[in-house]
Amino acid sequence: MREEKIITPTNGYSMLFIFLIILFGSISIVILSRSLLFIIPFIIAIFIFKGFIMVQPNNSRVLLLFGKYVGTINTNGFYWVIPFYTRKKISLRARNFDSERLKVNDKLGNPIMISTILVWRVLDTYKAAFDVDNYENFVRVQTDAAVRKLASMYPYDNFADEGHTEDITLRSSVNEVSEALEKEIHERLSIAGIEVLEARIGYLAYAQEIANAMLKRQQATAIVAARHKIVQGAVSMVEMALEELGKKEIVELDEERKAAMVSNLMVILCGDKDASPVLNTGTLNQ
Repeated sequence: MREEKIITPTNGYSMLFIFLIILFGSISIVILSRSLLFIIPFIIAIFIFKGFIMVQPNNSRVLLLFGKYVGTINTNGFYWVIPFYTRKKISLRARNFDSERLKVNDKLGNPIMISTILVWRVLDTYKAAFDVDNYENFVRVQTDAAVRKLASMYPYDNFADEGHTEDITLRSSVNEVSEALEKEIHERLSIAGIEVLEARIGYLAYAQEIANAMLKRQQATAIVAARHKIVQGAVSMVEMALEELGKKEIVELDEERKAAMVSNLMVILCGDKDASPVLNTGTLNQ
């Protein structure tokens, strides 16, 4: 048998009533006749008592009879089963697993620290009990393996200066990475009858040995991008200034004076500090 079998055993309350009758009957024999015959109903009462089983909500009991799988009880209630059954408790509740921070290399070879948060539950009690040795340890090991594989598939971040323009990165593409991680973990855990409810990155950062260098690199990239934007705006403003001066004929400038004006405006607009004005009390030629 390679699949889960759901069974509904005997109602425990009816067997409890029979147990009480036999138990009080054996006590009555002792009191009334003082005969050793009370031993027989007393042994039967003990046999019945050992068969009682209680299943709480979102829990299950896997039943074995001398090593053979009999079935699974997954409905909560009070039941009675044959006392020779071996009963294995498996919880069906959703569980959280926060993995340790793993040091792995991303697609570009950069060492990063990464961890995942997994929400899972047992879906098939037969597979969880018999297809793997320890399904809880199986979840931990396979989740770490899936995270290592995922980290090697994507870069931590995009670096346009090196020509890396990946659409999906670990840092920015949260939804896409979470979907890929969930799919990878689901494929690995399905052999153990585990259902993956949610999987997402819990921690992500560069490894300590390159964290400072990468921070400086990100800052430099941001500065270059800001400078690029500033230069674009400055060129547009200078072009607009020359165009307006020409339209309104406020002043006529030759090519040399236009070049000087463009140079001065670019210095003012692109400089880090405020420009200090210099008043020209002479003419434009001085």
